Amino acid sequence: MSFWVINLITSLLSFVIAGVSGIFLVPFLHKIKFGQPIKTVDGPKWHAKKQGTPTMGGFMFIISTVVTAIAGYWIYRWKTGVDTTDKESFHPFYIMLGCIIFSAAFGIIGFIDDYTKVARKNNDGLTPWQKIALQLVVSVGFLAVIHFFGDGSTSIDLGFWKSPSLGIFYYILMLPVIIYLTNAVNLTDGVDGLCGSVTFVAMLIFTVCCTIVKQDEMTCFTMALAGGCLGFLLWNLNPAKCFMGDTGSMFLGAAVTGVGLILHKHLLLLLVALVYIIEALSVVIQVSYFKYTKKKYGEGKRIFKMTPIHHHFEMSGFSEYKIVITFSLCGIIFGVLGIITLLTL
Repeated sequence: MSFWVINLITSLLSFVIAGVSGIFLVPFLHKIKFGQPIKTVDGPKWHAKKQGTPTMGGFMFIISTVVTAIAGYWIYRWKTGVDTTDKESFHPFYIMLGCIIFSAAFGIIGFIDDYTKVARKNNDGLTPWQKIALQLVVSVGFLAVIHFFGDGSTSIDLGFWKSPSLGIFYYILMLPVIIYLTNAVNLTDGVDGLCGSVTFVAMLIFTVCCTIVKQDEMTCFTMALAGGCLGFLLWNLNPAKCFMGDTGSMFLGAAVTGVGLILHKHLLLLLVALVYIIEALSVVIQVSYFKYTKKKYGEGKRIFKMTPIHHHFEMSGFSEYKIVITFSLCGIIFGVLGIITLLTL
């Protein structure tokens, strides 16, 4: 059984588990009234009709990814005849497991946020500072795992330029990168099917990149998550029968960021995550410009009709399907550019 056959089976199994689990999870979430509170001030007014749609559907791909990624890895070891008496041969597994735990821990933070929203019957979950504090703790642990079991490099690799070793400052610099990117993925979850589709593309791109840089073991995780996202989309494409919630988007954010940092190709991470980065940047630009114009002219002005930027396109007449397709195509283009940087720089 070839390595790619194992990966395809892993991805297919994850797709089936995620898709089938929705048959049981969605009615259960309805039963316990875990519906998503909707604030029309944070999105178009017509999103009000989505009020009460079950949230925390991210459990579909979280469960499928964790189960199939670990199973796929051990099948990979068994079929490739890795020397299990060599302790260092387990390091790739520890790295992958560290990425899974890192993603799951962010998913737990998202779950706490979702549960708080549902319990309060409004859209106010954890405070921003509570989220950041929890995310920092988890991020420090993840960076420690990377350093201890695999990547000890502390330089920034942009392909065309590589910085000198930064020592401890590298990890200090990576902390805000993790916080920004994970929350950027969270912001991308604002249109039915958008975050799942863009992340499906990102995981396929990362699979190719992991193969190029000889980190085959990580593809068990990327392919499992790609399959899980696809299974979840059966329930999340417009009109969504279930939302992933912060439970799912935080998991996806940590997964994207974690794989990128494990590969230690920062330009690649920038390109693969560029759709998410632009989403979050649009919010920063909008808020900054509004505050600046309000202070200078006494009245706040906006650059975009609404942010994150997918809402700008929605307010401009784009259907949710068109936004998903457009953003996913952009993800493919940026991802292919990332692959090219690995092959040429």
